[in-house]
Amino acid sequence: MNYGMIFFILGWVLNVQAAFMLLPCLVALIYGEPCGQWFLVSMGLCLLFGIPMVLSRPSNPVFYTAEGFVAVALSWILLSVTGALPFLWSGSIESPVDALFEMVSGFTTTGASILTDVESLPKCMLFWRSFSHWIGGMGVLVFLLCLLPMTGGGFHMNLLKTESPGPSVSRLLPRVQNTAKALYLIYIGLTVLQLVLLLAGRMPLFDALAITFGTAGTGGFGVRNSSMTYYSPYIRNVVTVFMILFGINFNFYFFLLMGKFRRAFQSEEVRVYLAFILASIAIITVSITPMYGGIERAFHHAAFQVASIITTTGYVSTNFDDWPEIPRTVLLVLMFVGSCAGSTGGGIKISRVLILIKSVYCEIMQFLHPQIVRKIWIDGKPVDSETVRSIYVFMAAYLLVFVVSLLLISADGFDLVTNFTAVAAAFNDVGLDLGLGIMGPTGNFSSFGDFSKVVLIFDMLASRLEIFPMLILFSRETWRRF
Repeated sequence: MNYGMIFFILGWVLNVQAAFMLLPCLVALIYGEPCGQWFLVSMGLCLLFGIPMVLSRPSNPVFYTAEGFVAVALSWILLSVTGALPFLWSGSIESPVDALFEMVSGFTTTGASILTDVESLPKCMLFWRSFSHWIGGMGVLVFLLCLLPMTGGGFHMNLLKTESPGPSVSRLLPRVQNTAKALYLIYIGLTVLQLVLLLAGRMPLFDALAITFGTAGTGGFGVRNSSMTYYSPYIRNVVTVFMILFGINFNFYFFLLMGKFRRAFQSEEVRVYLAFILASIAIITVSITPMYGGIERAFHHAAFQVASIITTTGYVSTNFDDWPEIPRTVLLVLMFVGSCAGSTGGGIKISRVLILIKSVYCEIMQFLHPQIVRKIWIDGKPVDSETVRSIYVFMAAYLLVFVVSLLLISADGFDLVTNFTAVAAAFNDVGLDLGLGIMGPTGNFSSFGDFSKVVLIFDMLASRLEIFPMLILFSRETWRRF
C-alpha cells in the first residue's frame, strides 16, 4: 500500500476544501453574519494539516487500484468531516452526528436532511450546504486531477475510475488530466447556463445559485422549507430540463462539442434513459390528471417529479404523497434505476440495468438454442465478460449492503415500509422518502436515531462511490503492508 501517495492526495483534498470555504465566507461578509468566522477557523485547520502533507512529493509514484479505492474513500470522509465543522461550531446543527449526516448528504449529492426549518439557517450555512452538492456532483478528485502535478504509475486513471459513477470510465482525450478538464468545463458550462436562465425568470441571485448547485449536483438541497413549490412554473420548468440534462452521461456532451454527432446519438444508454423518462411522465400524467383539473398542470408536475427522482435530485414540486399508487410505484422504480453512468446522478445506473436485462435475454436464448453463442451488445460493440462480471458482483454487493442496512436501522422501531424507503433514499442518493413511510416528500430524517443515521451515512458514501471503495476501506486485508 503506497501510504505516501494516499497522504499526498489527502493533503491536497484538505487544501482544496479550504479554498472552497472562501465562498461561504464571502456570503457571510455580504450578509453580515458573524457565524462566517467558523469557516475561517475550519479553513485554518484544513491548511494546518494540508500544507505539510503536500510539501514533498512521494518518492514512489506507483498508484494501483487499491490505493485509488482507499484514497477516494478517505477523501470523501475527510471532506464530510471538515465540511461539517462550521455547522457544529456555529451551533446551526448541535449534534455531531446530525452535522456529519447533513454534510455527507451534501457532498454525496443525496439531499437527505435532518433539518426541520432550513429557512432559519444563516445564508452562509445555506450556501455551503448547497455548494457541497456542486462540489460532490462531479467529484472533488476529478477536480484535483485538473490541478495535481503527479504523473505516472496509473495515478490519474485509477483516481478517475474509482470516483466516477458507473460501470466503466474511458479516456475522452489522450491524457486523463485533459479528460478531467473537459468534463469540468462541460459541468461549469451547464451550471452557468442554468443560472442565467433562472435569473432571467427573476429568481433572486442567492436562491438561483443554491438551486443551480442542487440541480447540477443532482442533490436537492434548497433554501425554502417548501422546496420548489415556492417558485413559479417557469422556474420549475427550467429546473426540470436541467435535472434531465445533468443525468445524461457527460461523454454525450463531449462528443457533441467535438462534432461527433453520430457517436453521441449512438449511445443506447442515453436513448433508454430518455425513453424511461418519457414513458414514466406519460403514465403518471394520465394517472394524476383528474387531481389537477387538466392535463397541462398534471404534465408539469409529472415531468418535474420524474426528472427529480430518476436523476436522484430530490426536489419537490407538489405533495405526491397524495398521488395514487401507480405513479408512486413508478417513482419508486425510477429511484432504483437512476440516471446514466458518467453523470452526476445516483441509483443503480441505466447502463447496468440495460446490461442486466440483456443478460437475462441472452440466458433465455442460450437455453432455447444451446448451440448458438450470444454476446451482449451496447452501442454496436460487444460487452466484454469482465464488465458483465463486475456488474453481477456490484449487484450482489448492492443487495447485501441494502439488506444489512435495512436490518440495522430496524432497531429504531419504525415499520418495514418506512425503513425500506429510508434505506432506498439514502443508498440511491435520492434523499427523498416517497411518501410510503412516516416521512413523506415534505419530511426529513430527523426522527431516526444516531445509530441509524450512521448506517445511512455509510450508505450515502457507499452509493456515491459505487460501494467497493467503502468496503475495501474497512477490510483488514487493505491495511496490511505489502
